[in-house]
Amino acid sequence: MPDTTARLVLATRNAGKLRELRELLRGQVPGLDVDTQVIDAATAGAPDVVESGVTFEENAQLKAEETARATGLIAVADDSGLAVDVLGGAPGIFSARWAGRHGDDAANLELLLAQLGDIPADRRGAAFVCAAALARPGVPGGHTERGELRGSLLASPRGEGGFGYDPILVPDGMERSCAELPAAEKNAISHRGIAFRALLPHLVAALA
Repeated sequence: MPDTTARLVLATRNAGKLRELRELLRGQVPGLDVDTQVIDAATAGAPDVVESGVTFEENAQLKAEETARATGLIAVADDSGLAVDVLGGAPGIFSARWAGRHGDDAANLELLLAQLGDIPADRRGAAFVCAAALARPGVPGGHTERGELRGSLLASPRGEGGFGYDPILVPDGMERSCAELPAAEKNAISHRGIAFRALLPHLVAALA
């Protein structure tokens, strides 16, 4: 059962995502203590949701709806990944398990960099994509927003921050990878930040 003080559950077990999303919400929702009232799926006792959708939007909405139903809490979910131009948008929705095991960031990075080994720097365009979805228990339908961060891929990882593919994407107009950016600077431009800021008015209304 979820903590009785919780008001919002983020349908993730990824500590990095929870940390980022708490910071994005901090001070934005009146009366919401993000450190105690925004919890993750594990804390809420929510089951894992099979990501059976074929788009980021479908997976995000599916996770939000199933988590809201299971916990009785307002739920927010995201599905995000890296879309590489020369790979036709792959890894896409398979980004977290590109190397075959979900959440193995090091293996995912190694495989992707090997696949792009012969691609010149001027052909290494890519985008981080995020769909963020909101669902309320017992209320049909929901709301989904999308955010993208365009950039180019490095030949080797740089930086210690972030997670996932952050060490190899350099946002357009910048020289540092996402993993080299301070958290506040990254959140200001990130795909997840864009999607969740667009979702924020709907979330504020749901929590009112």
